[in-house]
Amino acid sequence: MTDAPSAAAAPPATRLWAEFAAIFVAVPLVMALGLPPSVIWSGLAGMLVVAIVLLTISQGFSWRSLLARPVVADWRLFAAFLVLTVAVAVGLVLWLRPAALFMLPRHNERLWIIILVFYPFVSALPQEIVFRALFFGRYGGLFPGPRVAIAANAGAFSLAHLFYWNWPAVILTLAGGALFAWAYREKKSFLFAWLMHALAGQIVFTTGLGIFFFHGAVR
Repeated sequence: MTDAPSAAAAPPATRLWAEFAAIFVAVPLVMALGLPPSVIWSGLAGMLVVAIVLLTISQGFSWRSLLARPVVADWRLFAAFLVLTVAVAVGLVLWLRPAALFMLPRHNERLWIIILVFYPFVSALPQEIVFRALFFGRYGGLFPGPRVAIAANAGAFSLAHLFYWNWPAVILTLAGGALFAWAYREKKSFLFAWLMHALAGQIVFTTGLGIFFFHGAVR
């Protein structure tokens, strides 16, 4: 797993910055400010296609490297992450929308099971390819160090959720983005980042916090 293409074949920094600004700044802002909710999924799918193409042509990046590390790269961190995520999710639901606590398991079990099964592959996996593999695999070298790169990654991930237009979605994805980026960048494990992202989403929708992440709630 690499942070950037090899120096000998890397595109000019100005081109990389232009790509970065278009993908991680302009597209999320257009999705939030200029597109109707009905086309949001199409926009996300388009970002995934662009990410796959750019990663494929990026010298120094290998798709095989995404499978090179163990799924759980740090068991203590993983356990702490699960406990904290459940606690924060339940706490926020009780604070903001107590009637929604465990809403899906209680009132729409079928939808809940569908989300549990498909969220890791339909939502979390594409997002990890765009926001971790592409971000660090092609643009990681633009940043002066890992901390700056992780902070920028978390900011980009949060900005991509601006279209929900509620502060829990923006703040939670900022924190989650930082953790997923750290798992990818510092633990060198795409699978670990994907696993945590998938479980976070499942916890969010199970506890009722998913009311802030439903596309039907977009203004």
